[in-house]
Amino acid sequence: MATSSSGIVAGLTAAAIAAVGFLGYQASATAPAHPPKAAPQQQPSPAPSPSAAKQDPAKPVPVPEGSGSGTRVVYSVGQKRVWLVGPDGQPPKSFVVMPSTVHPKAGTYTVGSRSGTVTGSDGVPIEHVVRFATTEGTAVGFSARVDGAIPQPDPNKKTGGIRMARADGDAMWAFATIGSKVVVMP
Repeated sequence: MATSSSGIVAGLTAAAIAAVGFLGYQASATAPAHPPKAAPQQQPSPAPSPSAAKQDPAKPVPVPEGSGSGTRVVYSVGQKRVWLVGPDGQPPKSFVVMPSTVHPKAGTYTVGSRSGTVTGSDGVPIEHVVRFATTEGTAVGFSARVDGAIPQPDPNKKTGGIRMARADGDAMWAFATIGSKVVVMP
């Protein structure tokens, strides 16, 4: 009986630590005026690519050269990463994303529409949709699944949803309003 009780206590302790780590991450993600924490997070963000997983979380990922200047969203299809670049002097917020099956060409776009909650082209409930391009007849934009999952898209479907963690979707929603600049990099 003691073994069962200690297992339950260990499980509850681990769950409490994970919840505190997640809440701390979520709080830091919604406070863009503060620089990112230097210490690695206890709750790692989902890493959709091996190159993103190798990134040291204590070091900020530099904004790609050639992405322009001023306040903007920078999306690198190849790095599977987004940067929210604010006014000069503020460190950008950066996070990994899962690209859609339809990619916009490299270039500069403008946020043209937003939706709080909708059903994605893959049939999944999504939130904080920020659309900025149309490619091959498919609307392309950033969003987060309501269930928090970030799976790879079905390669047999034409989808334009660039998916991210819900906390990152919250940050994108607050940052990228109608008319905001989005720079797509290869």
